[in-house]
Amino acid sequence: MEIVDKREPGQKLYVKNSDISESEFIDCYAEKLTFQNVSLPHLSVSCANLGGSYFNDICFAGSKITDANLSDFEIDGAQMGGAYIHNIGMPPEGHPAYDPNRTEQRPLKFESCNFKGSTIHDCDLRNVAITHCDIDGLTIDGIDIAKLIEEYKKKNGGQHDSNSTDS
Repeated sequence: MEIVDKREPGQKLYVKNSDISESEFIDCYAEKLTFQNVSLPHLSVSCANLGGSYFNDICFAGSKITDANLSDFEIDGAQMGGAYIHNIGMPPEGHPAYDPNRTEQRPLKFESCNFKGSTIHDCDLRNVAITHCDIDGLTIDGIDIAKLIEEYKKKNGGQHDSNSTDS
């Protein structure tokens, strides 16, 4: 079945209990689509506006998001074991989305996360605040931070700066 050049408002396509594998949607306006109880493995979406999308009870295992604007993106109640998150931040010079007038991104917020055994490598952590976290075994460049804080507290009579890390 082929639908071409149908751009009149109010047209709706209703597909139920069908196999539409290998279908293509190219240069379409498709606001407020609903997919319910569907299998979409190997779905490919590129050059698309998915702003305001909502995904619930889904499996994204093995999926990849690249060159995306995830500002104000929220992930809640997700299992992310084995996830690989990299190259996060403002687009570098030479990237099509690079804007020389925007050199700082808004801060990220991680809350109630289990990062046990994780690695943070080659990241800009300036002005990061870590509060009310279990830091047993946390090291920075091989230095045990819990021990470092204990030594600091001993040296300063148990007092520490209110802006410092709480263990």
